[in-house]
Amino acid sequence: MNIFALGNLLNGFSGLTWQRLVMIAIGGIFIWLAIKYEYEPLLLLPIGLGCILANIPASGMLDEGGLLKVLYDAGIENELFPSVVFIGIGAMTDFGPLLENPMYVLFGAAAQFGIFGTLLLATLMGFNIKEAASIGIIGAADGPTSIFVSSKLAPNLLGPITVAAYSYMSLVPIIQPPVMRLLTTRRERLIKMPYTSHPVSKTTRILFPIVVTLTCGLIAPKSLPLIGMLMFGNLAREAGVVERINQAAQNELTNIVTTFLGITVGSTMVAEKFLRPQTLFILVMGLIAFILDTAAGVLFGKLVSFLSGHKINPLLGGCGISAFPMSARVVQKLGHDEDYTNFLLMHAMASNTSGQIASVMAGGIVLALLS
Repeated sequence: MNIFALGNLLNGFSGLTWQRLVMIAIGGIFIWLAIKYEYEPLLLLPIGLGCILANIPASGMLDEGGLLKVLYDAGIENELFPSVVFIGIGAMTDFGPLLENPMYVLFGAAAQFGIFGTLLLATLMGFNIKEAASIGIIGAADGPTSIFVSSKLAPNLLGPITVAAYSYMSLVPIIQPPVMRLLTTRRERLIKMPYTSHPVSKTTRILFPIVVTLTCGLIAPKSLPLIGMLMFGNLAREAGVVERINQAAQNELTNIVTTFLGITVGSTMVAEKFLRPQTLFILVMGLIAFILDTAAGVLFGKLVSFLSGHKINPLLGGCGISAFPMSARVVQKLGHDEDYTNFLLMHAMASNTSGQIASVMAGGIVLALLS
């Protein structure tokens, strides 16, 4: 073995800077959190692996033709991975509670305020309008939508935005309750809402994804890749004639694409791009977006509660974000803690599923305005 061959073997060590070591450690922390505390393990584990792979010097994986570069070009830059993930989400989502109580779609719309409030705040902090919009989308509490929008408007910020989005999604049970308690009185949290089931016909369930696709596609065409795939997954669920597609979408397809999506997102966390003050600002702005979305939803819920003669629990407005079903469970727990006979879950599920649609619409509107 000559000295040149030995030099090639040691290239990895010679390029191993302290910044890369920090990022490798961060990747290890993600993997540890996924295994130890089960924080979004389906994503944090592959993101952690992708982060480690991207920061090993001289591997060529990020070069043209390298594995991580190929995955990024094939799945993120051309919107494939987020769109396919939405097929699985649609197949796993039951929109029945929303169809039984269509008024809850208003909560989903109101809870998107934090996106645009954070957008304005981020521009004041020096981010350009496209970067600010991408940061604001973190507040949608929807990982694939955050990836979809930031890959179009601010691909240079894809890593920290995705990490913030999925980190705060996993922390919904910690972030939301203090905001909800602060903005509501105990009397409001005690409002009981007995669930009265209004049977939804199979025809309505089948027509719903078709009508939503057409409506959202015409209002915000840029949202169509996500909303179209979300509703296709739901149509496969409700049609009852393509059970193999339904089961594959919920299991094999979602698992495979989520794995590649996580590894690819992790590969954007290269030390030179990630370890900057800008990343800290993004993490802070993302948290603010989550808080503003929750606050806007609760405040709108208070307004609706007042107009209804205090028949509607304002907590329901707080789960109008897309973190399904975690946010709905938070509302159920808060109401149950105040009165163990109070069951808000089905109402909360209706509000929460409306947030899924509203978050994609918000992303489509942002893209339409700024693309």
